[in-house]
Amino acid sequence: MSSYLITGASRGFGLELVKHLSSYPSTTIRKIFAAARGSSPTAPLAEIIKNSNNRVHFIELDVTDEESIIAAVGEVEKLLGSQEGLDVLINNAAIQGDSAAISEMKIAELEETISVNLFGVHRVSSLFLPQLAKSQEKKIVNISSTLGSIELGTQSPNGRFTSYKISKAALNMLTIQYAYELGPKGFTVFALSPGWLQTDLGGERAHLKPADGARATLDIILHTQQNRDNGSFRDIYIEGSDIYTGQNPVW
Repeated sequence: MSSYLITGASRGFGLELVKHLSSYPSTTIRKIFAAARGSSPTAPLAEIIKNSNNRVHFIELDVTDEESIIAAVGEVEKLLGSQEGLDVLINNAAIQGDSAAISEMKIAELEETISVNLFGVHRVSSLFLPQLAKSQEKKIVNISSTLGSIELGTQSPNGRFTSYKISKAALNMLTIQYAYELGPKGFTVFALSPGWLQTDLGGERAHLKPADGARATLDIILHTQQNRDNGSFRDIYIEGSDIYTGQNPVW
């Protein structure tokens, strides 16, 4: 019986992950911590919590605020019990930033995007490490993007979403560093691209509905193998798709 914490869980892809996790039986998923900014859940998240039989809990957490994360760690520990650990951390919270070309990108925009998409992941992961270390599964899943792939970026240059791409490339390297250090301690740390999703971030032209991305993402997480997946960059598999074939993206 696993416990999960998802950041950025109030809407979009994070909300869909919470929804899908709550549909699993309690014998598979015991506790789900839906973490997001603000003092109360959004209406869609509140509805999931209400119907979850006390399995889904809202956790106030701002990935840019260390004190907020420390408080969230304490709340999760209280709900799990001091002897239980957090099995799976899904670092999902992210912002897109402006789509300006590199020559037009303001330092303030890059700083804001990096603070959420990179520093936020490091803040949350490092502060939840003691909780994760007490668990059986010890998984950290960083939601990334093929837009952060250096090799793909050189093959098909695109001048848009510059700060987002920079932040995801840096996130991929952060993932490798965590995997290198924590792998010998039984952790599985990997980056995962959930596909181009029809969310506020992905837009209406995206390939996939959030539900499809969430379903495929959780299929990977639930079947993770430490010796295979630690330090990897995973892509989802969608049956019949020529794009989402499950083949690992290049870094």
